[in-house]
Amino acid sequence: MKKRAFATPTDAVLSIIIFGGLAYALWLALDWAVFRAVWSKENVAACGEAVGACWSVIDARHRLILFGLYPYEEHWRSTLACLAIVATVVVSCFPWSWKTARLSTLWVAGFALYYLLMTGTLLGLPTVTTDQWGGLALTLFLFASVVLIGMPMGLGLALMRRSEMPVVRLLASLLIDFIRSLPLLTTLFTAAVVFPLLLPDWLQGDKIWRVIFAFALFFACYQAEVFRGGFQAIPKGQFEAGKALGLGYWKILFNIVLPQVFRQALPSTINMVVITFKETAIVIIIGFFDVLASANAAFGTGEWSPYYMEVYAFVAALYWLFIFSLGQYGEYLGKRMSVAQR
Repeated sequence: MKKRAFATPTDAVLSIIIFGGLAYALWLALDWAVFRAVWSKENVAACGEAVGACWSVIDARHRLILFGLYPYEEHWRSTLACLAIVATVVVSCFPWSWKTARLSTLWVAGFALYYLLMTGTLLGLPTVTTDQWGGLALTLFLFASVVLIGMPMGLGLALMRRSEMPVVRLLASLLIDFIRSLPLLTTLFTAAVVFPLLLPDWLQGDKIWRVIFAFALFFACYQAEVFRGGFQAIPKGQFEAGKALGLGYWKILFNIVLPQVFRQALPSTINMVVITFKETAIVIIIGFFDVLASANAAFGTGEWSPYYMEVYAFVAALYWLFIFSLGQYGEYLGKRMSVAQR
């Protein structure tokens, strides 16, 4: 600290000014958010007199932010469903699960448990349709669905782009480059609004699934390039060694090449997952009641309208919690890979 911040008198003065400013900003934030804040909805009358944050809006409206339009008496199902998705992501971070079969089984099981709890039909619970889903529960569902569907699609596109058949390679290249040249909002808007105008009623399906598959395709095209970089990092001698052992193409791919590709692409894949979680907020524009739309509804009434900053701060904290955790895990993987390659 002394060498970096106080090596010379000029560095010392600049460090004192910068650290002093940061300390003052931190004090103002804590004074507003903690020391002078009103915390419970029973004390909402004190919000008009207090100069700090009015967290009473979160105490009163947190269910709307977390669960959206989901029936109030069934919120326990949304809670368990969200915990299932979070547990799936956490377990996926441990090296024990870094096997293709284990990871696939884990994500399919976690996603299926979420969907069964949210719909309730097959479990003998009251049926809740997808148009009633919302809040953080819907955001996690979109995130999990896109990653679960888009990851194998991305691997398939990467393999197609590396195919020795010119037509297959050309089609994969055109699809990847075309989707990557479009904004995500355009892709989702096309799936949500344009496709119903072009398709017959029996082929349209549920709006949420059209959006999920479009989002997954967008994710897959970017993830395919991540996998392609992992393939390029593998020496050609790996393929030749497998052929010399008499192994077929698929055995070489699954037993020799793909484990190394996943290892090379893992840090970049974590970054793609982080970006995907952030981009789920875009669905508010096409009419989904995600966590951001639920936040807008939470302060949409006259009683709570002055306290929009507290609601947005709460939503920002939710996003920060998930994104920071995934980002730190990406940093850990980067260090792990660099140590392993020495």
